[in-house]
Amino acid sequence: MKKVRDCFCLLLFSSAAWAMPLGGSARTVIPSDIQQIISVDYRALRNSETAQVLKQQVLPESLKQFEGALKDVGINPEKDVEQLTFASYRSGKQGVRIVGVAQGFFPTKTVLKKMRLNKVKPVKYRDALTYPMSGGMQMTFLDEGTLLFGDMGALKGALDARDGYSSSLDSNPQIVDMIGSVDSGTVWSVLDQQGTQNMMRSALGDASKLADYETVKKRLLGSRYTMNFSNGVAFDLDVITSDSMTASTMSSLVRAGVLYRKMTASATEKMALESVTVDSDSSNLQLHFRTDDKKFQSLLHSELFAAVSK
Repeated sequence: MKKVRDCFCLLLFSSAAWAMPLGGSARTVIPSDIQQIISVDYRALRNSETAQVLKQQVLPESLKQFEGALKDVGINPEKDVEQLTFASYRSGKQGVRIVGVAQGFFPTKTVLKKMRLNKVKPVKYRDALTYPMSGGMQMTFLDEGTLLFGDMGALKGALDARDGYSSSLDSNPQIVDMIGSVDSGTVWSVLDQQGTQNMMRSALGDASKLADYETVKKRLLGSRYTMNFSNGVAFDLDVITSDSMTASTMSSLVRAGVLYRKMTASATEKMALESVTVDSDSSNLQLHFRTDDKKFQSLLHSELFAAVSK
């Protein structure tokens, strides 16, 4: 799983008209102390050639491994998975853990039968049966349409939240509120305060070295973004700040960051940067990116895109 900075870079150039909100089973297993949630509507990705090209170019290695692990147990991610969600959460002294939830129509009985035939024995954690996957991951079915996966420590933390031994997502009103504003996107994400500060520092590049950023970064409270492929490529980011002055200052810094990029950009990259608009609305910094499929696919082969999608 890539760091918050890399997730932003992936999402900056990517989402659609219809999407699946988090299902009830998925919400219960996401712990409350969230750093970031990223959710991808696989149905929408299948219907966009540009989205498929993007997915193949910048697909995180961990996601490739997970798709391979699904195939190993008899699940076809291209046909059976409808939504894939990753949640990174803080787990005390254990640091940040990452858990994933896949929603779709799974051949559950076939998968479990294959496990038995291969003499794979489950490990029981309270009433949950967990099975090993390739890459050191474990998985368990929450119901016939929801699969939870991650390393064993992350899995236990998620099941603790579901079973009431720790707080779950719904006890974090700030994150829940942000999710409600973006979960109609094909790709959507929410970040907490610390994740937002790190993401913005990376996105600003040299502009983050300006004194203003160090002054205002503590007043960045969180962020949310969506991506849409239904009519070209669209990206919409809101950074939530403590007040309108902070939002205005951040919008100025982001515009400065865009100008820094333009100074060394190629013609294709400059065309992309011209498609970025930055503004502030009350206490929110707003960034929007719009382009057509042809221009975007040209951008995929540029040095700028290669740099930000590492």
